[in-house]
Amino acid sequence: MKIIVPIKQVPETSNVKMDPETGTMVREGVESIINPLDLYAIEAAVSLKEEHGAEVIAISMGPVKAGLALKEAIAMGCDDGILLSDKAFAGADTWATSYVLAQAIKKIGAFDLILCGERATDGDTGQVGPGIAAWLDIPFHTYVSAIKELHSGHFVVERMVETGYEILEIDRPCLLTVVKEINYPRLPTLRGKQRARKMQNMVWGPADIEARGEYLGLPGSPTRVVKISKPQVARNGVILYPKDDKQVEEAVDQLLAFLEQKEIL
Repeated sequence: MKIIVPIKQVPETSNVKMDPETGTMVREGVESIINPLDLYAIEAAVSLKEEHGAEVIAISMGPVKAGLALKEAIAMGCDDGILLSDKAFAGADTWATSYVLAQAIKKIGAFDLILCGERATDGDTGQVGPGIAAWLDIPFHTYVSAIKELHSGHFVVERMVETGYEILEIDRPCLLTVVKEINYPRLPTLRGKQRARKMQNMVWGPADIEARGEYLGLPGSPTRVVKISKPQVARNGVILYPKDDKQVEEAVDQLLAFLEQKEIL
């Protein structure tokens, strides 16, 4: 069985910066980590490898430093890492990103399962996983909370929905996006870190994956951020310190008047 895990390197939440001109995220000079929700996909893949035997390949699109995320994935138990890195990929939206990842998966060849995190914490769209499946024309399920059974031609999975859970069959090869409830990600081991340090990630560009130039990067992205604004958080409260019964009554009257003004009462 071959499992492919697309992962993303994202800025830590406190370090997110946007370019107001292009509407894209600034990644240079910003401390980055593996997208936290991708860790659950890595853990699910490595657990399947340990239980049933599999080859697990992590892939990521980003600048050269995104190779560090692949190294961490290998330290967690993935067998190999492939970095998709080229200036032509810069500024890609979810459509262009899923296209590049799908082209890379086609180059990898036959596979049984693609595991993705539910979403990335920087974009928060949850579109890349289903986008990859659409480009590859394979079935997919989102919000998978458990992989219950593995069969030669299909998987049985548990999927979270608003009213509870669904138990579904899905033909293989397929793509699943997983939620946090599926597992608890392991930490990289010392042996894994030593192995990752010795390995050299493969780096592929547009020519390697036979990508169409008009589908790449910011020019090939149909999504446009036309405006960026920061929400203003205003907490203008009134604190009353009544010192006697009369002031307590006045404070209660003010509170009731406020609630009526806001149409709460």
